[in-house]
Amino acid sequence: MADTMQFDLVSPERRLASFEVSAVQIPGADGDMTAMPSHAPVITTLRPGVLMAEGPKGTEEYVVTGGFAEMGITGLSVLAERAVPKGDMTQDILDSMMDEAQAAYSATKEANGPVDAAAKLLADMVAMGTAIGLSPKQPSL
Repeated sequence: MADTMQFDLVSPERRLASFEVSAVQIPGADGDMTAMPSHAPVITTLRPGVLMAEGPKGTEEYVVTGGFAEMGITGLSVLAERAVPKGDMTQDILDSMMDEAQAAYSATKEANGPVDAAAKLLADMVAMGTAIGLSPKQPSL
């Protein structure tokens, strides 16, 4: 049984991480999970939250807004809709993320579409902002 596995985190803008890890805590859409070496293959979607990768240099944290994670035989690949190192998060970045989520909710509501997923996205964004110590805009539903 291996002690580490390859971890890759990419967003549409760039590759944020590529290193060996002993565990990665993933904010899954159906609940948080921890991927470790020799984990069974699985694919899960992400919800907004903090992804934590435990590597040789300690724990690296990244704020993600969605996407998916694929655990395979050789490691874990995370393809995030948007990802920012937690240390780089600012109030302006969080406000931008909240504005995008609010716009998605408003567009769905105006089209008389199902708003449950958009409302959950807004709630997850508020929870994420609070968890990282920033002040999320309170959404207007």
